[in-house]
Amino acid sequence: MKYLCFFALASVLFSAGCNRDSVQNIPPQSSLVKEPVPPAKVGTHTHISEGPHHGTLIELGNERYHAELVHDKNSVTIFMLDGSATKAIPIDATEVTINLIHDRKPAQFKLAASPETTDPSGKSSRFTREDEHLVEELEHGHPGLKLSVVIEGKAYSGEIVHDHEDSHEHGHAH
Repeated sequence: MKYLCFFALASVLFSAGCNRDSVQNIPPQSSLVKEPVPPAKVGTHTHISEGPHHGTLIELGNERYHAELVHDKNSVTIFMLDGSATKAIPIDATEVTINLIHDRKPAQFKLAASPETTDPSGKSSRFTREDEHLVEELEHGHPGLKLSVVIEGKAYSGEIVHDHEDSHEHGHAH
């Protein structure tokens, strides 16, 4: 908090008058800052921008979980991840749903469980759908693009923000 106050005070003093006279009246920086400034963090952790499969991350339940969306030209895959978005979490759902609005009408696409070989019996950390139409819809980045999933009996929904710059490089789906 003291770093934030320092930067706010320094900004006000510096912007109040940026001529030689006002700068000479400011004490040397070494007398104001006694410790190095820590790296910028949000809360107690840093945010990563992509998942372990180089896909788009989707926050679920105030970062309790994450999902990762990966696609190629023909299919879409959702990987379920933990809160740090680094470790797969198998869930007992048989499907997840991508919801979007197309031509002012809601549309739903269900992705079926496709368990990894390491997932326990009856659970899946991967969900897939072969559907060129869904891939096209994702490319357009429709409003209301959301993932819906049930984890341990609780429904979660997360906004899908698709990165168009990397949209043709998602050939990592299994």
